[in-house]
Amino acid sequence: MSYFVTGTDTGAGKTRFSCLLVEALRAEGIDAAGFKPVCCGDRDDAVKLAAASGGLELDQVNPVWLKAAVAPLVAGMLENRPVDPAALLMATRDFLASHARGIVEGVGGWRVPLAEGYDMADFATDLGLPVIIVVGNRLGALNHTILTVDAIRSRGLEIAGLVINHLADELDTAAITNKGMIEQLTGVPILAEIIHGQDFLEVEPFLGS
Repeated sequence: MSYFVTGTDTGAGKTRFSCLLVEALRAEGIDAAGFKPVCCGDRDDAVKLAAASGGLELDQVNPVWLKAAVAPLVAGMLENRPVDPAALLMATRDFLASHARGIVEGVGGWRVPLAEGYDMADFATDLGLPVIIVVGNRLGALNHTILTVDAIRSRGLEIAGLVINHLADELDTAAITNKGMIEQLTGVPILAEIIHGQDFLEVEPFLGS
């Protein structure tokens, strides 16, 4: 099964999780690969995904690179190079067809605008993959997660589960209590909890057919 990975916000840890998942699947002998359809600013996320995917070419993993570190809609306007949703979907589907498991990582959060009248939620809906939400475990995570879950459900998409990503070694009260409260408030299962600095992932929850 392939997945679409979104986050509760920019910096939640989508790339970190996506790389760990690809590596864990490949360690099981599965032809898994990560895909970053759009990068804005640097291409560090795509570089990491390409390496985790066995050393794929960067342009295979990341077909659209916009240099400005802003939302793709804005970057496309600044560079006079707007994102073409149809071409982006075609590139993504071709990539997914060439691997047993594809991990498609979104840009920023769920509603980041990609092009005029088209955002990341539209893109994920057109793909139709089960969605994994990476939760940056910090103050505000409850609100961001509930809003993201509600928005994904409103599109009729399957939410495969949540991944709690600890952003620091030391946990404050919010970070300690978020895990139990998020599962209770959303009814969405937690598939994994990633400790700060963790370099592995238990693959079993992600081996759905």
